[in-house]
Amino acid sequence: MDNTALLLIDVQKGLNESYFAGERNNPQAVANIGKLLQHWREKGRPVIHVKHCSTEPESPLREGQAGNDFLDEGKPIDGEPVFKKSVNSAFIGTELEPYLHSAGINALVIVGLTTEHCVSTTTRMAGNLGFNAKLVSDATAANPHMGMDGNTIDAETIHQVNLASLNGEFCTVLNCDDVLAL
Repeated sequence: MDNTALLLIDVQKGLNESYFAGERNNPQAVANIGKLLQHWREKGRPVIHVKHCSTEPESPLREGQAGNDFLDEGKPIDGEPVFKKSVNSAFIGTELEPYLHSAGINALVIVGLTTEHCVSTTTRMAGNLGFNAKLVSDATAANPHMGMDGNTIDAETIHQVNLASLNGEFCTVLNCDDVLAL
């Protein structure tokens, strides 16, 4: 797995559950992100961070807002690249793809927030661009959403539907322990 990078997507304070109405699933997701990050660093494998920088004036993810800061469990250290994006995909408007090619990285282990938005979009694009993508199911989390019928769809259902639609088509879905055992 030497040519496999750990890709952390939007592990930011503004996506902490306190900013959302309703509970996020996978309360252990951020801790698992930290566990994978520590493991990757100990093994000397490449780590890449993606940060959402919203252009919306009221967004907690706008640069200059406290919500734009990384959570402690996913903070970059010197030498780890950070790609800033303002849309859902980490590949749009960034130099992520050229960076991966120039570094000889052809596989990604993807973690972060949130499953149904930036994680899903980035994972789909990674698969379409030919990267061997692995998405860590318990190192990402979803939020509840209002359905088209006006009923709330709980976070776990949102999470599971997104994982099911990605697995086998755009990536392989694994859990944290599976990845650590590779």
